[in-house]
Amino acid sequence: PYYIDLHQTLFAEVTLQSTAPNLIDTCTASPQPDFGSLTYDLIRSGCNKDDTVVTYPAFENHGRFKFRAFRFLRSFPSVYLQCDVVICDSNTTNSRCARGCISRQKRATSP
Repeated sequence: PYYIDLHQTLFAEVTLQSTAPNLIDTCTASPQPDFGSLTYDLIRSGCNKDDTVVTYPAFENHGRFKFRAFRFLRSFPSVYLQCDVVICDSNTTNSRCARGCISRQKRATSP
């Protein structure tokens, strides 16, 4: 466990063994270690979903972001964090890592 105060800025980093480009694709928080029904997205599909999240540009083999610590409703004593990272081929210029945030496309409606 990592103990912090409410509203304290928390920094997170992923480090790869190689210098392949990487992207922190999704980070989800939950008050339960099994990530049951109550979850909260900090980052989804490379897009910041929480107003306090700041994602730093990838640097060599590091992916970094920060956010402000929060508490779930009903005062759960813990917040668990789970992140998915995308690792890309450094020779591919149009990779998922290079595209960054992918927001959902709006669909056109027909009359």
